[in-house]
Amino acid sequence: MTEVRVVDTADEREDAFAVRRTVFVEEQDVDEELEYDEHEDESTHFVAYDGDEPIGAARLRAPEPGLGKVERVAVLESRRGEGVGLAVMNALEERAREAGLESLKLHSQTHAAPFYGRLGYERYGEEFEEAGIPHVKMRKSLD
Repeated sequence: MTEVRVVDTADEREDAFAVRRTVFVEEQDVDEELEYDEHEDESTHFVAYDGDEPIGAARLRAPEPGLGKVERVAVLESRRGEGVGLAVMNALEERAREAGLESLKLHSQTHAAPFYGRLGYERYGEEFEEAGIPHVKMRKSLD
């Protein structure tokens, strides 16, 4: 059973970072300098657990009033297709609503866009490259 927590301790933060490191740095070969950035401390971090094992992560920040940006959504490869990403996104969106955010935006890796589309995110703009990976911009109203 998946439990998603808002990161509240140094250990939970390290668990979230470990998932991100595994997925983005090791699996997708994203430069570690790009993966961890100046927004870490201003973001709300989420980590998904199966028992004590961290299996998913994400972060949320508010770059402008009323608007949240979903970033660094990651699920361990061995746990994909089990609803972990959905659980993480549900927790993140609930927290965004509690924070009074009106809408969310994200940069989805192109292959993951259908997942976000099923959650109500709409694609806008042209495909672009970020960290050497094709992405699309997506957004969703939280009303």
